[in-house]
Amino acid sequence: MISKEEVLENSNDKDFVLKAIEETPTLIEFASDELRDDKEVMLEAIKRNGEVLEFASDRLKDDKEVVLTATKEVGWVVCYASERLKADRDIILEGCKIDGQVLYHASQELRDDKEVVLTAVSQKGIIIKYASKRLIEDTDVIIAALKQNKKAAIFIPIECRQREEVKAILEGE
Repeated sequence: MISKEEVLENSNDKDFVLKAIEETPTLIEFASDELRDDKEVMLEAIKRNGEVLEFASDRLKDDKEVVLTATKEVGWVVCYASERLKADRDIILEGCKIDGQVLYHASQELRDDKEVVLTAVSQKGIIIKYASKRLIEDTDVIIAALKQNKKAAIFIPIECRQREEVKAILEGE
């Protein structure tokens, strides 16, 4: 088993680091800045553990392929993505498919994208609180959120809770 110390000693040796991350992907944290900026190396680590996107260089956190690979593995890692990619519909939508919490990191424009918001609230109903004002009042979005978690009702405007189809869900019919 390769140790943290061994990676630190060989932090710029690409072959050594690739072998280390094959065993323990999180060891990428101790690789050199150059290797954490090497797309091939980071993709190898991310394919084994999407959470290691945290250790990628800023350049790679702005690389759609790298961020999308990580996000498909672990949705919430979109929090490490560049601002530009937090506004990328493909990335946010993929993340929302496995973790509705991703909506929190989405751009304002994507918080107003019905498909993105529906995907997010279907995974985590209470995340409706981060939807745009327009979509927080949308019956389809409200119903999807409530079906996932009735506690989402606290984020839904009172007048919207009076709609028959919404009341039916809240009353358990």
